[in-house]
Amino acid sequence: MAIKSRGITKRNLPEELKKLLRAVASEWGDKIEEMEESLEVSRLTGAMTNEVYEIKWLSSRSGDQPRKVVVRMYGEGVEIFFNRDDEIRTFECLSKHGQGPRLLGRFSHGRIEEFINAKTLSASDLRDPKISAIIASKLREFHNLDMPTPKKVALWDRMRNWVSEAKRLSSPHEMEEFCLEKLDEEIDLLQRELSKDSQHIGFCHNDLQYGNIMMDEDTSSITLIDYEYASYNPIAYDIANHFCEMAADYHSKTPHILDYTSYPEVEERKRFVRAYLASSGENYGNEEEMEQLVEDAERYTLANHLFWGLWAIISGHINKIDFDYFEYAKQRFEQYWLRKSELLVSWSPLSQLEWI
Repeated sequence: MAIKSRGITKRNLPEELKKLLRAVASEWGDKIEEMEESLEVSRLTGAMTNEVYEIKWLSSRSGDQPRKVVVRMYGEGVEIFFNRDDEIRTFECLSKHGQGPRLLGRFSHGRIEEFINAKTLSASDLRDPKISAIIASKLREFHNLDMPTPKKVALWDRMRNWVSEAKRLSSPHEMEEFCLEKLDEEIDLLQRELSKDSQHIGFCHNDLQYGNIMMDEDTSSITLIDYEYASYNPIAYDIANHFCEMAADYHSKTPHILDYTSYPEVEERKRFVRAYLASSGENYGNEEEMEQLVEDAERYTLANHLFWGLWAIISGHINKIDFDYFEYAKQRFEQYWLRKSELLVSWSPLSQLEWI
């Protein structure tokens, strides 16, 4: 089973998609013949689970800007990672909350979404203090959403399921290289060490890399997109994920290479968490709360390394997108074993030696 590259163009649009595009154009008052004649299809880079396209055509209304929509073609095999029906429900609910693009139509292999007229952030944008503060505020707003899904932590069971899938797909060499037989034990350890009765659980994005953040350049308002992995989780985990993504640049010549010298220093992490906590509208002055959340997030980076390391191993077997998933997985696991002794009270020196 593999995620196949559909590579859609104007000439080979699936018939279902054509019908939906005609319906959208007709609803917007455009003439079908003019729409089909002026249609342009461009693939958007940076997506690693689905194929995403911008489709535009000339409006039949004089003086109007060209129409634009986003078409998301689902990758075959991604059901290993998430339930597509749940993801669609999340998308529709967030849209109703005004948190993302509108759903314009669905077909068997994908959907049409509203095109958001905003800039997709770059890796360097995440380090801009002003932009970072806006992201922090938006993330807290996202975490406080009341979503119609069970309000329980999804992280640990999801990782255990992924360990099983990774074992099923991997060769004996890969099993040994990535220490897959040890990972159930490691996940149990992390769950014991990191879970607290006092931790705040919120609706988490779980994939807050720069490519999933859009900014209106006129108003500086932020929109978070792509909710495939969204679920209830500890908010410290979601913040940890965002910090880990600062080591990535998926639009470089080597998008799979992570630069951990770019991981944010403690003052930058504190600045983000201060902005996050202050965004509630109350006068923020609790440094102890800030320090605790920064510490919790740092410890949750361990879970984040295992999460995306497992995702990359599975993706390396099912995904044909041009990305070195196995090298990415290797870097994630290396970071896990490297930092485990520093961040956990209970850890196994033997496990670390066996990895090395």
